[in-house]
Amino acid sequence: MLQIGDLIWGLLFIGCAAAIQVQITPTQGEISVGESKFFLCEVLGDVKDIDWYAPSGEKILPNRPDIFVSRGDETMSTLTIYHANVDSAGIYKCVAKNGDKEAQATVQVKIFQKITFESAPTPQEFNEGDDADIVCNVVSSPPPTIIWKHKGSRIQVAKDVRFKIMDNGHLQIRGIKKTDEGMYNCEARVMARGEIDFRMIRVVVNVLPTIRARQSEVNATADIGSSALLACDADGFPEPTVTWAHNNIVLETGDKYSLNEDGSELVIKDVKKVDEGDYTCIAKNKAGEKAEEVSLNVFVQPKITYLNNQTASEFDDQVTLTCEASGDPTPTISWSFDNRVLTEGEQSLDRNIVVRSHARVSSLTLKNVLFTYAGQYLCTASNSIGQDDQHMYLEVRYAPKILGRVTVYTWEGNPANISCEVEAHPGASVVWFRDGFQLPSANTTNMKIYNTPTISYLEVTPDSQNDFGSYNCTATNVMGSESKEFLLIQADVPSSPEITLVEPFSSTAVVKFEEPDSMGGVPIIKYRVEWRLPGQDWIGSEHNAKDDMTTITIVGLKPETTYEVKMSAINGKGEGESSPARTFKTEPVLSSEVPPPIAATSMARREPSAPKLEVKMQDRGNTLKVNWIKQDDGGSPIKHYLVRYKAKHVSDWKPEIRIPHNSEYVTLSGLDWNTEYEVHVVAENQQGKSEPGIISFRTAVDPTTIPDAMDGGSGLGTGAIVGILIVVFFLLLVGVDVTCYFLNKCGLLMCIAVNFCGKAGPGAKSKDIEEGKAAFTKDESKEPIVEVRTEEEHTPNQEGGGPTEPNETTPLTGPDGKTVKDDNTKGETEVKNATAEVKTVPNEAPQTNGNESKA
Repeated sequence: MLQIGDLIWGLLFIGCAAAIQVQITPTQGEISVGESKFFLCEVLGDVKDIDWYAPSGEKILPNRPDIFVSRGDETMSTLTIYHANVDSAGIYKCVAKNGDKEAQATVQVKIFQKITFESAPTPQEFNEGDDADIVCNVVSSPPPTIIWKHKGSRIQVAKDVRFKIMDNGHLQIRGIKKTDEGMYNCEARVMARGEIDFRMIRVVVNVLPTIRARQSEVNATADIGSSALLACDADGFPEPTVTWAHNNIVLETGDKYSLNEDGSELVIKDVKKVDEGDYTCIAKNKAGEKAEEVSLNVFVQPKITYLNNQTASEFDDQVTLTCEASGDPTPTISWSFDNRVLTEGEQSLDRNIVVRSHARVSSLTLKNVLFTYAGQYLCTASNSIGQDDQHMYLEVRYAPKILGRVTVYTWEGNPANISCEVEAHPGASVVWFRDGFQLPSANTTNMKIYNTPTISYLEVTPDSQNDFGSYNCTATNVMGSESKEFLLIQADVPSSPEITLVEPFSSTAVVKFEEPDSMGGVPIIKYRVEWRLPGQDWIGSEHNAKDDMTTITIVGLKPETTYEVKMSAINGKGEGESSPARTFKTEPVLSSEVPPPIAATSMARREPSAPKLEVKMQDRGNTLKVNWIKQDDGGSPIKHYLVRYKAKHVSDWKPEIRIPHNSEYVTLSGLDWNTEYEVHVVAENQQGKSEPGIISFRTAVDPTTIPDAMDGGSGLGTGAIVGILIVVFFLLLVGVDVTCYFLNKCGLLMCIAVNFCGKAGPGAKSKDIEEGKAAFTKDESKEPIVEVRTEEEHTPNQEGGGPTEPNETTPLTGPDGKTVKDDNTKGETEVKNATAEVKTVPNEAPQTNGNESKA
């Protein structure tokens, strides 16, 4: 089938056999800037030339870089526009020529600009609080309409005055906030072409750093190798970097400084005083920087920088000691001498010692110098950080000073040392004289001199009365000399001691005395104590004298025996007179078996006998009182008693209890209920400990304990227990009623017998006879009830006397003091390890303690 175009050309050819026809395809063209497009010029008829003309009318030459013309064959030519721009727009003309024949056609080329984003960078950063201008430069022809969107919604500038779309299409946000951060959509539209395009722009809001010092001031101590930590915390967006500066110099990690990973902590090593000052913590990010000051206060421990020894002479007007010290805070300086602290101001009533301080210097002025000022002085510098102490020595030169006792006692043939103690500086030489002659002389063989650095001893062994008398000691040095007379006196025997008290025991006695009024000039060496039975020879013993000796114990005595005792004192010269004899009587032995007499001269001291124990239960069954009766003390007074106890089923003893010697019991409380205990009591004197007195006992059952609970429970419920109690109560009522029926002719059964059976009850008799029998039954038929009760008693040795508790050897007495006999009792009442009090208690139920023996 023929094409329509070919048909038209055929008709034209037939109709115009000789005419030239030109046609451009496409007939018009629209080109976007930057695009390329070609146009085809077709000619009908014979032509020689086909040319293209630009909108300016200029012929388009071949091989132009932007517009290219090519001829395909004799009837066709192509115009190609490459990378069109706005200047490429206009009417292009195609002209066909053949001799003088010419034909042409035109085509209008329109150039338009597509939506193009020339500048829409992302991200775009702004500082918080700034007026942000979000750039979005878009071009097109015609110019596009710009729409801004945020978080999927179109920005309504009418609703938020902070937002504004500028004439150039930019979006302005006044005082941008961190909350404004995010993705923004810049959308461009060309309504004529329905063209649309957009760009997503990320907006970042940077926040100026904030900074806070953890401590505005940091204290450190210098010269002790310590470190100081300075720290600040910074915040902002993006995360700020932190640096430190001191004296406008940025600090870096090294030998002196150390920074942590984020720079927030600065460590200053080995702090010195020069490190003191302000340190700047700087936080910086894209939004800017902030700084904070941290002050480092460096304190310095006190250090004494000047203190020298001094020398003075006695009786100089004054000497000044100076002490200087450094430190921060400024130290306080004080002086010490001979355990006395000397502070600012005058230190003595005579104003001879004065301390003055100024700034870091203190002076100690000693006026009218005395030899006693010599010695070691301590200077102390102290502040809130610490203190420093240093010593200095004050040397005082002075003439000799002779000290010591001026009287010496001895006797013929006994060597005696006369001591001449000399204090002097420098040291002194010592010479002894008698009657003007220097000792020892050629005629004296009984005198010797011994010297030490501070004491000269003159040893004199008197041959006769002529050797007693005055001796002269003379000491000399460069400062002067001093002499002193010493007296050698004939010694005497001491006077007699005074016996003030004799405290007797069963086989010993303690003699208390006062030392003699006169020692005879020489120390007492021994004391002699003598004792005897009246009318017999004296027996004695000697005791070495000791400081503050006021008692002597004599041993080997017989119990319950009267003795006489006297004392004398012995010194180097001899034995003095005896004191007046004093009479005393020893105590009886409290043991059940008295030991046979032993000769006083041969009896040795020994440990005491074991105490005899007895136990008493107190009101509470888990509190007991253990009493003991003191036995033979072994010839030496009892010092104390040692008590220990334990439950028998355990191995550990309770802590030992020490009881004074004059105590006779101990109370044990808080014991476990229903538990067997063992108690040991030991008596101790100077010779050692006795064998233990031993007793065992069992505490009572806890009164609050339910027996079933103690046995592990019966397994009965509450209802069963209540039922049992009701049954028992009912049976009890029946028993009481039966008893009343047979004994007193009353009760429910009696009522039934009289009213329904017409009986008067068993054994019914007259009223008087019945009353008489009842009286006999009530008053005479019952035997007295014996109550065994353990109570506190007095032991035979207890001070103050009083009635004694009955024991194995004590007869039972009635209220009138007469002996009570019981023909029905063959043996005496026994109470195991306890003393029982037996009383007659008529018409009372028997009372016995579960821990006591039965009477």
